[in-house]
Order: sequence, then structure tokens, then C-alpha cells
Amino acid sequence: MKIAEIRGQETAALDEEILKLRREAFRLRMQSATGQTVAPSRVREVRRTIARIKTVLGERRRAEVLTDGGARA
Repeated sequence: MKIAEIRGQETAALDEEILKLRREAFRLRMQSATGQTVAPSRVREVRRTIARIKTVLGERRRAEVLTDGGARA
């Protein structure tokens, strides 16, 4: 998933996507541990996509804080 695609999605959709990818990463780790064939490129892709999503979510949270004037609840 490209960063432009991620930025185009809503926060709720990104939260769902990150859960789905974490499950897939877990499944891939288990397959690797049990000796089943796993595409190493897919493991890397999932890890990087999770990082991209977390980056966009962090940017959005920081932007929210700045627009709120730094006020904390």
C-alpha cells in the first residue's frame, strides 16, 4: 500500500487495516517458525505497511494537537 493511498483513507479505516496487517504478520511469523514456506518479501511488505500506517496516524494526532492549540483534556 502506497503512502498516498494510506493518507486518502479515514482514521477508522486505517485502524481496521492495521489490525488486519498485525494478524497477518503474526500468521506469517508462526508459519516461519513451524517451517512452512513463507515469502520473505511479504513479511517485509507487511511490516513496512504497518509502519507507514502508524506514521500517518501519528501525523494526524500531532496535527490535531496543533489545531487545538496544544490544549490537553
